[in-house]
Amino acid sequence: MATLSSTPYIVFPVLLFLLLLSIFFLSPINQNPDLRFHPSSSSTPNHSQTKQHQTPEASSFLGNVSTHGRIEGGLARARAAIREAVRSSNYTSQKKENFIPRGAVYRNPYAFHQSHIEMEKRFKIWTYKEGDQPLVHGGPKNSIYGIEGQFMDEMESGDSHFMAGHPDVAHVFYIPISVTRIAHYIYSPPVDYSGHMLQRLVTDYIYVVSDKYPYWNRSNGADHFLVSCHDWAPEISIVTPDLYKHFIRVLCNANTSERFQPIRDISLPEVNIPKGKLGPPHLDKPPNQRHILAFFAGRESGYMRTLLFRSWKENDDEVQVYEHLPSNRDYAKSMGDSKFCLCPSGWEVASPRVVEAIAAGCVPVIICDYYVLPFSEVLDWSKFSINITSDKIPEIKKILKAVPNERYLRMQKRVKQVQRHFVINRPAQPYDMLHMILHSVWLRRLNVRLRS
Repeated sequence: MATLSSTPYIVFPVLLFLLLLSIFFLSPINQNPDLRFHPSSSSTPNHSQTKQHQTPEASSFLGNVSTHGRIEGGLARARAAIREAVRSSNYTSQKKENFIPRGAVYRNPYAFHQSHIEMEKRFKIWTYKEGDQPLVHGGPKNSIYGIEGQFMDEMESGDSHFMAGHPDVAHVFYIPISVTRIAHYIYSPPVDYSGHMLQRLVTDYIYVVSDKYPYWNRSNGADHFLVSCHDWAPEISIVTPDLYKHFIRVLCNANTSERFQPIRDISLPEVNIPKGKLGPPHLDKPPNQRHILAFFAGRESGYMRTLLFRSWKENDDEVQVYEHLPSNRDYAKSMGDSKFCLCPSGWEVASPRVVEAIAAGCVPVIICDYYVLPFSEVLDWSKFSINITSDKIPEIKKILKAVPNERYLRMQKRVKQVQRHFVINRPAQPYDMLHMILHSVWLRRLNVRLRS
């Protein structure tokens, strides 16, 4: 069974400083480079202590210490290569690099570039095979939760070179559960929501794989992850928080006021994926042809949009805010005609309008409190977006009109620069959205060393 002991791994604070600069200060464990964790015994509610694993899978792992050593040795070399790239402001690669990330949009472009190179060269992921559809091994590929199914399909298609041939050689382990499918099948027809069934299904799956294999117990879940865009996904860890203390949750609902921990968890971009497509249209209208100062159209869902509508709904020619877009207006074209695109949170913090704005070449205006933006360990969002807190909503026009044209032009150019990181390709391609998600997981794994 899964255990709740303290963490049997070592943290690398220097690497966090280089690659997770934006969130480095949030974790007290990063204050001490000599901090070491030692496992201690504790019990889980209604479950016995971890027993000796006698399965063939477990025996294979426990008898193969050299494989574990090679994995950790490879990660150590990756860390050294990243440090050297930062020191020398250069990179080392065994193949031609078709894209070289540079510029102010990256917190440290040299660290990011070398880290991505090392990920492409080394990173291996094992997807657990246990479970059946529709709740496991399948997810939605369209609509606002579609990134959940697109990622799962990429990982299980057999086309990704990141997939490990055997769990012994994997760096991380993917829990292929779809929270969206659970919400659809278990909570249908709609009933008063209770998180009990969702929490039990995910927790039971972890108990199954932790009882069958040694991988969860050797790290207490620090090298395991789940990807979900559903609003309910953060609630999987409420009932047994100790079990999920080190588990990597990749979530669209990246709300720090609701226990999202950016030092461990990962913010997943929310994308409204139309059927037959992989994302919103890309528009390339130059800045001098964008005649709308700011634009938003969408339902009044959540407190932030209520505030937005109260101040701006259909009462200004420059800040154009609609709950229902007029029939003679095209939504995507309106974003393409705008300098700034307003991206208020809805019921939850994430909004597909952030990705839509970037695709339209429109500078995103993030109107949200407590939201950790996607890939913020790598991307410096302040260079290509504007953040407005809820109390400043009545001042939107004043704030945007005060942006000097030179600054706007720089920001708009940088929006176009980061577009490649918010595009879904199938199969995935270097530096696209799916690879950026994997890179965020890779960074979390780089930051620990598992004991043999």
